[in-house]
Amino acid sequence: MRTVSRPTRPGGAGRRGSPAAFAVAGALLALALSVGVPARAAVSITAPATGSLGSRPTGGGTLTVQLGTVTVTNTALIGSWTATVSSTNCTTGGATANETISNAALSYWSGPATATTGSISLSTPGQATSAQAQSLSTSRTAFSATTISLLVGTLSWAPTLSVTVPAAAVAGAYTCTLTHSVA
Repeated sequence: MRTVSRPTRPGGAGRRGSPAAFAVAGALLALALSVGVPARAAVSITAPATGSLGSRPTGGGTLTVQLGTVTVTNTALIGSWTATVSSTNCTTGGATANETISNAALSYWSGPATATTGSISLSTPGQATSAQAQSLSTSRTAFSATTISLLVGTLSWAPTLSVTVPAAAVAGAYTCTLTHSVA
């Protein structure tokens, strides 16, 4: 903003500029401060509540399923986030050795972004293709992004989970918990 200065008049010692210009400058300063402090900096994630891998005969093999859409919602003005995925072991019955499929036998790949809204300036899938699938023996990055937006931004993907069933696994309904989180 340009401030107009006038020469000091006799009797008006120390007055420079116009009161209106000062009031406008003050209002612009207050606006700049309120925009500069992101009051709505939050990030959240939604993922399917349940999923089924189907079934297969005993004796080993692989089960693969697309899990459904996972979406991260970001309300930060400027920032970045990382979504991670982890899993417990899959168990049935009493969870004995033959009734447990280790989380190391689970492979996850995020695939590419399936939808975005707002301004996502840079997004990176944790595993863009099935060739990059990673074991869930430890927590893995599912997706990450950097945002610059005055609006709410979302990024979605449809991950795939594959389970290598051990030959010694007994018949049963196996359950495990797959957790997506974001920070």
